Amino acid sequence: MDGERSAGHAVFDVAEAVRRLPETAATLVADHRFTEDETASARVFRVYRPTPPHYHTTCDEYLYALSGRCRMQLGDAPPVEIGPGTLVVFKRGVVHSVPEILEEPVVFLSVDTPRRGPRDIQFVEAGTGTPDSFMRQRD
Repeated sequence: MDGERSAGHAVFDVAEAVRRLPETAATLVADHRFTEDETASARVFRVYRPTPPHYHTTCDEYLYALSGRCRMQLGDAPPVEIGPGTLVVFKRGVVHSVPEILEEPVVFLSVDTPRRGPRDIQFVEAGTGTPDSFMRQRD
């Protein structure tokens, strides 16, 4: 986490954080976290390959698409195309996935409420992933 911080506020260069995301990754997703407050976390992340259906148990997610295009599946609804300027909101427990990447790089700004730990991911089908294969983990 980086940025200018003072008591009660912080300023982050989102574009610079996006530029520093790796061009490739062994995981499906790589992220850069801005905040880790108990009440909310903020980060940017890049999706490198389609993601299997999964959900989070501890937080609601607010995803704002910064670049790229993908199809996203949310619950039982038909897949929707997501592109720059699209805001996607879903509650904890809602199954979601990215079954198709249409244009790279797919990058999202994410705000999770309350804070989402990097290991909070539950895959719908056994054997489709682990927290370590899904997202680059930090010590």
